[in-house]
Amino acid sequence: MCGIITFNDPTVLDKKGTINAMMEMIRHRGPNVQGGGEYINSELAMGFCRLSIIDLKGGAQPLYNEDNSVVITFNGEIYNYQSLREELLAKGHVFRTKADTEVLLHGYEEWGMAGTLSRARGMFAYLLWDENKKTLFGARDFFGIKPLYYYHEGQTFIVGSEIKAFLKHPNFKKELNTEAVKPYLMNQYNDMNETFFKGVYKFPAGHWFEFHDNEMQVHEYWDAKYDIDQRRDEDATVEAIDKTVVDSVHLHNIADVPVGSFLSEGVDSSYVTSVLKPKEVFSVNFDNGPFNEASVAKELADDNGLNFNEITVTGDDAFRDFAEMQYHMDEPDGNPSVIPLWYLCQLARRKVTVVLSGEGADELFAGYVNYGMHTKKMVVKVFASGLRKLPRGIRHSLGRGIKKLPAFPGKVHLYTWTAAPSEYYVGESVIYDPDQPTIFTSDQANGILQAKYQNDHTVHQMYQADFAKVQDAEPVKQMQYIDLHHFMLNDILQKADKISMAHSLELRVPFLDRDVAELANSIPSKMLLNTKDTKYAFRKAAGKHLPADWANRPKLGFPVPVKTWLREADYCDQVRALFEEDWVADLFDQKQLVQLLQDNFDEKVDARRQIWTVYTFLTWYKLYFIDWANTLAKYEHVQPDVKALMDSGKLI
Repeated sequence: MCGIITFNDPTVLDKKGTINAMMEMIRHRGPNVQGGGEYINSELAMGFCRLSIIDLKGGAQPLYNEDNSVVITFNGEIYNYQSLREELLAKGHVFRTKADTEVLLHGYEEWGMAGTLSRARGMFAYLLWDENKKTLFGARDFFGIKPLYYYHEGQTFIVGSEIKAFLKHPNFKKELNTEAVKPYLMNQYNDMNETFFKGVYKFPAGHWFEFHDNEMQVHEYWDAKYDIDQRRDEDATVEAIDKTVVDSVHLHNIADVPVGSFLSEGVDSSYVTSVLKPKEVFSVNFDNGPFNEASVAKELADDNGLNFNEITVTGDDAFRDFAEMQYHMDEPDGNPSVIPLWYLCQLARRKVTVVLSGEGADELFAGYVNYGMHTKKMVVKVFASGLRKLPRGIRHSLGRGIKKLPAFPGKVHLYTWTAAPSEYYVGESVIYDPDQPTIFTSDQANGILQAKYQNDHTVHQMYQADFAKVQDAEPVKQMQYIDLHHFMLNDILQKADKISMAHSLELRVPFLDRDVAELANSIPSKMLLNTKDTKYAFRKAAGKHLPADWANRPKLGFPVPVKTWLREADYCDQVRALFEEDWVADLFDQKQLVQLLQDNFDEKVDARRQIWTVYTFLTWYKLYFIDWANTLAKYEHVQPDVKALMDSGKLI
């Protein structure tokens, strides 16, 4: 895992000084100084910060082809690089290293960008300069596991792993994207293509680009497709899932450094851990949390003879470190799971350099209850099943009729069982439902914001282009597609990358593998989501490796006690102090904001998600726009605990 940064700008005379200053902003992504460096020519500068994982001594970058006409910087892992390497050697290519990076370099020479990407399995973002063509190429992996941002204004083109590096470029103009604030309040993360920094965009997953003569052309090479295989029965489906998952976990274990895994009570991380059987596993708990995940996870670790590492987090810890978490995120992310992930990564990095985690299983194998399992009452499930057997046109007409009816018990469920997913499966539910993933409704968000930040954006509108791509797919598949391209891409994977990299830790996600996804997408929804369970066939596959009752445990993750914290005077006062700072009035209706906090503290309302989302945004905004000089002074460094371990020789 590494950090990459490149700019093309003929007006910058000191390219070396500039690229090195930009690299230092992302040094936490690659603290192995001897393995990184820069490439500079008259047109561009490329920088690379290395975290050594494969070929520790020989895998330094930037890396060149045989005649030095092509150079590459690469962030990520290609898990099938060994077979690709053999294929390229047979075609006469000469390898200088044993690193996976070089298969992308020679793959480009042999197959071009599209041909190489069609063969690769992995997580990656990489940049490649072809001197003969005077062209910069780049690509991002299938799911967007690895981040890639770009900025193109006038003659300035910047592309790299983290936005904070852009701020060191002399021609980068730091400006808040005011259009992003309201959608963020509805979603708790930025789901727009343009980031919170005006003019900075997220490069799309499953795409590659070519940049030549100050013009950028973007090409798609992969997207989820739902070609259902009706021939496999349940047993064959379970066998196929297990075979593909086991193969992916084994590929994700390839490294020349220690590998561990995260372990919670849930089936996803337990499945990975039971297949991988690493020496070290890691779990987190809260001193006043609603559940003790670590104690249950320890049982599984003990049963498998694994060394169980646990950390208990207090509210004092979380509030002390929260600003640093948001600094590393680049954009505000109000998902409270950022907090346990921070301490998990901090704990894991003391013993390993790579860790496997269970992200992606819910999106690929239908693990979310809001895909259709709204209740465990069998009579209601059977009724819902009957409604869904109606012809699509009749069912959707019935749904539109239900929507118009006055409120009654069960109306939301009846509506979602009959309507088209494109009508109701949105961050802002058409019929407001607390179980939908909305934080603020559109009206609520506009009502608490100052006029400059109000707009007509709704989550419903933002999803429609993606719904149109899969309008003929099964309803559950449509919802999975939306989550894969929104919640997974712009929330879960962003925090997984940024928080792990803040601690110089490589986080791998074996469920988000191309082969696993293509299998999952071919499975009929009824085998994944039915009256028996969510992720039904997946759980049966996991049961081949887990104790009898383990595969059927409900999803919990690592629950964060935000509700408790916001009703404790000390923590509520910390949030209030931020809400009452003078500059906040330029963004929000400050009186309304403080009243919401007080009403929540007094238990008149449960506004924890709304308060936490605003608190997160204001914490981030203060770091990047109010107090940037102090932010740099405090956080522009390598993580001290990692540096100390590396200096002591305990970790590579």
